Amino acid sequence: MFTGIVESLGKVESLQSVGGDVRVRIQTDSDMSDVHLGDSIATNGICLTVIAWGDNWYAADVSRESLSRTTLGTWQVGQAVNVEKAMLPTTRFGGHIVSGHVDAVGEITLARQDARSLYFEVTAPREIAKYLAEKGSVTVDGISLTINHLRGNVLSLNLIPHTAERTNISTWKMGSRVNLEVDVLARYIERLLLGDKAAEQPQASKISMDFLAENGFLK
Repeated sequence: MFTGIVESLGKVESLQSVGGDVRVRIQTDSDMSDVHLGDSIATNGICLTVIAWGDNWYAADVSRESLSRTTLGTWQVGQAVNVEKAMLPTTRFGGHIVSGHVDAVGEITLARQDARSLYFEVTAPREIAKYLAEKGSVTVDGISLTINHLRGNVLSLNLIPHTAERTNISTWKMGSRVNLEVDVLARYIERLLLGDKAAEQPQASKISMDFLAENGFLK
C-alpha cells in the first residue's frame, strides 16, 4: 500500500527482455537500507516487486499484464520516474490509499502555467470516468492528486511548485501518456451496490441509472 506522496525521482537504468516479460532496473536516491527481497516499490504508480537491489538501485520483473495496462512498455532508458516505497504503519498518511494497481492509461490534453502552479487536463478512458469525482482523489504516475474539475472523462489538475520539483511532471507535455489509478473506495462501492448480483456478472459491470433507480438509490 502507498500514499501517492512521491519519495524520490528515479531514472530508468535498463530494460531487458526476459522470456517475453521485461526486467527493469531503476536508479534512485531513496534510502534502500530497509528494503528486502519481495518488497513493493511504486514506480510511476506501478507496484513493482523488488527482485534485486543495491545502495541506489532496484530491479523488478514486469508481467505482460502490467505491460498491457500501463505505460511501462513505452519507457526508455534514462527517463525520469516517480518512486515511492510501501508505507509503514508509522508513516504519516499525507495522500490517499494507493494500491499501485493501475486502472488505465490517460493522456495529457492540456498543459500550461497557472500563476506559480502547473495546470494540466488529462483525458481518461471513458470506462473509468464513473470512478472519478470532482474534488476526489486520483493517482497520476504515482502522484496523489485532487481533481479540481471534471468534464465527463476529462479531469483538471493543479500542481504546486513543490510537487513539480520532486516528481517527473516537468516531462509531461501535450500527448504524454500517464498511469491512472482511481480511488480504491470507488471500486469497492460499485461491487457493494451490485449485492448478490455481483457473482452473476464476472466480465462487465451492469451498474446503470436504471439499476440504481430500481434498487432505491435514485428517486
